[in-house]
Amino acid sequence: MWKKYRRTAQLLQALLITGLPFIRINGQSALRFDIGELKLYFFGTVIWIREFYLLLAAILFMLLFITFVTAVFGRIWCGWLCPQTVLLDLSESLASRFGMKNSKTVRNILLLPISAIVSLTMIWYFVPPPETMKGLFISLPVTAFFLVLWVLVYLELAFLGRKFCMSICPYAMMQNALFDKDTLVIEYDKSRDDTCMKCDSCVKVCPVGIDIKAGLSTRCIACAECIDACSAKSEPRGLAPFPNYKGKILRAKTFWMGGITAAAGMLLILIIALRPPVDFLITRDQEQLPEGLNRYSWTVYNNSGKTLDLELSAAPDVTVIGEHTVTLKAYEVARGKVLLKASGSVQKVRFTLIGSGISIQKDTGFL
Repeated sequence: MWKKYRRTAQLLQALLITGLPFIRINGQSALRFDIGELKLYFFGTVIWIREFYLLLAAILFMLLFITFVTAVFGRIWCGWLCPQTVLLDLSESLASRFGMKNSKTVRNILLLPISAIVSLTMIWYFVPPPETMKGLFISLPVTAFFLVLWVLVYLELAFLGRKFCMSICPYAMMQNALFDKDTLVIEYDKSRDDTCMKCDSCVKVCPVGIDIKAGLSTRCIACAECIDACSAKSEPRGLAPFPNYKGKILRAKTFWMGGITAAAGMLLILIIALRPPVDFLITRDQEQLPEGLNRYSWTVYNNSGKTLDLELSAAPDVTVIGEHTVTLKAYEVARGKVLLKASGSVQKVRFTLIGSGISIQKDTGFL
């Protein structure tokens, strides 16, 4: 019963993670971090490394979201959506078609191409898929990262596997602090123990090897395999499965934690949405020049998805010497220098960046 729902959720998650790098918004990946330019493409906008506060806000939102989901739904992530679980379930399901005798060997063989796809997918979040495939086994950095990730992912899945969930995963270790008496968990109904067949089908199918009849275990990943196995034996006898989900989803904690998480998410979206389409920075260079001359360094960030034609001017009583027009492509940054020559006594100048519906003014000193 639960298995088909879990498989559907896992397939949708796998398609989302693998397919997201191929989705393009305004000519760029929907979600990708550009290491060379130190910027994050984020669903139609760009977050520069100098806007690190936005990344901190996003991390804070994710922590709140994880806390909320765990406190209410328990380890639903571990058993239903965690990439580790999805990959192991997929490989084990395919290997079982070759018979139980050789299933482990077949699984390890199947994990070779699966690990390669995972390695490529991880790279796609930093290098666009077309560039990755073009540079594979040609570009040394791309090839090296691919091979190293391939080996590490394969070794982790093939030889560590479920042990990672029980011993290393930090998310699993924080469960005890977040669970309460109403958190959704899988629990054996001890009040019906006398009618249980003690067939141990639940133990045989458990991916982490626990006996749900012995009580709630921190190793349980809430995959519901034990429920399905018990249902196959108990339902023909007209009995409900002995292990089952237990908890209270709709309660006060759900609403106040969900409200805080939703508010944090909306605040993050609002902060990103209200950013100006262009950021303009200008500073005076500290260098010795003849009297009446000052040099300035400028930087213009295009946060929008369209090309901008901009012009830089300055006032009052100054002449701009040097290139002062710039064509800025979507999500790009431009840097340059201009020389100002004063025609009188000037202590402060006002720079104006104008064009493509943009008008920004910045005041700075003049010596």
